[in-house]
Amino acid sequence: MTFYDLKGSPIAYCDDGENIYLFTGEPVAYLYNNMVYAYNGYQLGWFEKGWIRDLQGFCVFFTENAIGGMIKPLKKLKPLKYLKRLKPLKGIRRIPRIKPFDKIGWSKLSGENFFFIV
Repeated sequence: MTFYDLKGSPIAYCDDGENIYLFTGEPVAYLYNNMVYAYNGYQLGWFEKGWIRDLQGFCVFFTENAIGGMIKPLKKLKPLKYLKRLKPLKGIRRIPRIKPFDKIGWSKLSGENFFFIV
């Protein structure tokens, strides 16, 4: 599963249903239930219906199977995947935030920066 940003650029991927990697091979987040967590335990957002949304409910990434949400831009070609680096140990997950209503609009964090906000 590839995660595309608001410009249709492939930013990250998940090939095991849990861990999210940048195409450089860097592990940046993981999926837990319908939430996205950084490895340090901080919640980054939610993953539902093929969309990753930020903590305010704005669209950050879409996948090939995303339904609803924003109009999806044309997808750009995927880069080659570099060798995966070792995953860090998962920190204690913080208490999940209350999910806001889904917003119509793109997050200012759409792109690699989303994974490094904590």
